[in-house]
Amino acid sequence: MKVAQDKELKQGLNRRHILFIALGSAIGTGLFYGSAKAIQLAGPSVILAYLLAGAAVFIVMRALGEMVLHQPLPGSFGGYASHYMSPLAGFLTGWTYIIEMVLVCIADVIAFSIYMGLWFPDVPPWLWSLGITLIIAGLNLCAVKMFGEMEFWLSLIKVVAICSMIAGGAWIIFFGFTSTASDGTAVRNAATGISNLWSHGGWFPNGLLGFVSAFAVVMFAFGGIEIIGLTAAEAQQPEKNIPRAINSVPSRILIFYVGTMFVLMSIYPWNEITGASSPLVQIFGSIGVSSAAHVLNVVVITAAVSAINSDLFGAARMMYGLAKHKHAPDALGVVSRTGVPVVPVIVMLAAMLAGVLLHKLYPEGLFFIVAAMATFATVWVWLMILLSHWCMRRKMLKEEVRGLKFPVPWWPVAPATAIGFLVLTIVLLGVNEASRPALYGGVLWVAGMSFVYWKFVREKEIPLTTLAEVDGPPGVRRHF
Repeated sequence: MKVAQDKELKQGLNRRHILFIALGSAIGTGLFYGSAKAIQLAGPSVILAYLLAGAAVFIVMRALGEMVLHQPLPGSFGGYASHYMSPLAGFLTGWTYIIEMVLVCIADVIAFSIYMGLWFPDVPPWLWSLGITLIIAGLNLCAVKMFGEMEFWLSLIKVVAICSMIAGGAWIIFFGFTSTASDGTAVRNAATGISNLWSHGGWFPNGLLGFVSAFAVVMFAFGGIEIIGLTAAEAQQPEKNIPRAINSVPSRILIFYVGTMFVLMSIYPWNEITGASSPLVQIFGSIGVSSAAHVLNVVVITAAVSAINSDLFGAARMMYGLAKHKHAPDALGVVSRTGVPVVPVIVMLAAMLAGVLLHKLYPEGLFFIVAAMATFATVWVWLMILLSHWCMRRKMLKEEVRGLKFPVPWWPVAPATAIGFLVLTIVLLGVNEASRPALYGGVLWVAGMSFVYWKFVREKEIPLTTLAEVDGPPGVRRHF
């Protein structure tokens, strides 16, 4: 593929694309597979965990949206951390987001292979991981408009499926259902009601420790939603489409997660969810709706593909932004004739292939470890977004604040509360023995990358003021 350094990203994403790229990135393995682990840890109280996480994420996204419309910078939240806090903060934020996407992609690839195992139990899981990795990398080498269109349809499938599943589950809860016995006769099953939510140990069956331990998986489930900020450089009419996406995406994701958890744990005892497959597939298969289980397996496979697709896109765009700021090698700023950052896509492909190798070597228990590590990276990025926003507000005059096009609600109480919640979440990673290595690994990552910055990067970086910070990334001229 012919590439050139002087070419730039193309504005090929409309509102529909942005909305579903964000949904595709955030609604994936965390809901369809990882939720089983969260349920096992917290029981029905996992619903409260998703509510708290969703509220914090909404404030994060509003803070990001305020900065994007006030002063668009290359590299999105990485650029904001550099501009409003310090170049080191921007460097750490950008590269931590990239490692977040690498980890999430690996987790999704692992989950994809598990889903395929329902139909092909004799095929080695790593072969499925390898195949989907190569396919997704190929998709991301296409023009951004083609990528956006494909992501729209992939995400639409799982959104429709989630809504249908919630509706079908609600019908089972209140009206019952008819299943087919082994001899072919119809069996009428009474309505389940919602008593399963408290009949197996209460709302907090594993106590406060179980509840807080679940956040290692719950926060992972929302990871990737910040990709909205990275789409601004390739968005049509960003001053309209970005705010609409930010306002709608978090609430929709929250409804999907909370609604799904409510339905699943109402129609099926939470303590019988094994995690051997997607809980959706297990539950509908166990209650006798086998056809629904197979349909849902198609859906969760589509969801995994969609999430991998979006996450690879986000990581590639962040590498591009870092390269423009000299926080990454110049080669990562190369784009193709169609506006695709080719080298970052290839780098992500290599990282995902490393994940495939790990999956082959360690097929058991790898998912939770990767998810916990991704949670640290996700929460770190969100924390940097909020701190960057806080620093921006503290430097602004009152007249400037009144002129904000998309101000964060309930300032300063909501951002301060969200910051405290995210700090607590990082600390809680050390509570659960299984997630504790993720906390240690995260601390080592921050320390190591700080050393890299001071040793190799600091003297080479380009100040944002030389990158047309008001107009966005070079070659993408726009005035909000």
